Amino acid sequence: MYEKPRYLPSGDSALIIELGNSIEPQINRNIRQIVYLLEKEAIDGVVEWVPTYRSIMLLYDPAKIEYGQLVNKLEEIERRREDIKFPPPLVTEIPTAYGGEYGPDIEYVAEYNNISVERIIHVHSSTNYLIYMLGFTPGFVYLGGMDDGIATPRLETPRERITAGSVGIAGKQTGIYPIDSPGGWRLIGRTPVKLFDPDRDEPVLLKAGNYLRFIPIDTDEYREIEEAVRQKSYRVKTYPLKEGEAHGY
Repeated sequence: MYEKPRYLPSGDSALIIELGNSIEPQINRNIRQIVYLLEKEAIDGVVEWVPTYRSIMLLYDPAKIEYGQLVNKLEEIERRREDIKFPPPLVTEIPTAYGGEYGPDIEYVAEYNNISVERIIHVHSSTNYLIYMLGFTPGFVYLGGMDDGIATPRLETPRERITAGSVGIAGKQTGIYPIDSPGGWRLIGRTPVKLFDPDRDEPVLLKAGNYLRFIPIDTDEYREIEEAVRQKSYRVKTYPLKEGEAHGY
């Protein structure tokens, strides 16, 4: 982690704030704080920001704010950051049906790690996963905190189509496919919740810097939630992260 952020130009209408050169929860915490302040400040000319594992890219309109002016405003935000009390990150519960038609690879994951399917489910659903960043496809979350004891290599030959909501493991990572897409992760379950819905006011359900927790459900619960999602009456459970419950790499 860098002692101070580095500000780097990226073309003529973007700027990168680098906060470190590694994947770690403290860097993500700093990124979340800066994003929070950017939302509050609403700097005229800043169009969008994209948080990543170790940096933030800001897209801006050079006709409204020059690069040097933007850097000055960002440095001012950074000086105030340690004096502000930030709200705790949020945990979003993602109901997930494990195994069977929803998770056809869970037996392989259990066999590979020499443990039971029940143990896979218990370990996978017992963690608050830090959402480091989003990318790859709309709403895809890059999570930190999965137990190495259930790590499993990805498929040698990717599937041509994976159903939206599928929960998978690839190496030491776990994640959720937000839309139908090809993919090579080992599928262990599926959620009826839509991580990406272009018809919602906020199409992407989750945000970088918050947390996700998988909640095991059975087939009947899956179908009930699936119908509620279809009727647009389902609301995910979200609550502030309690002190001491954070996880990461």
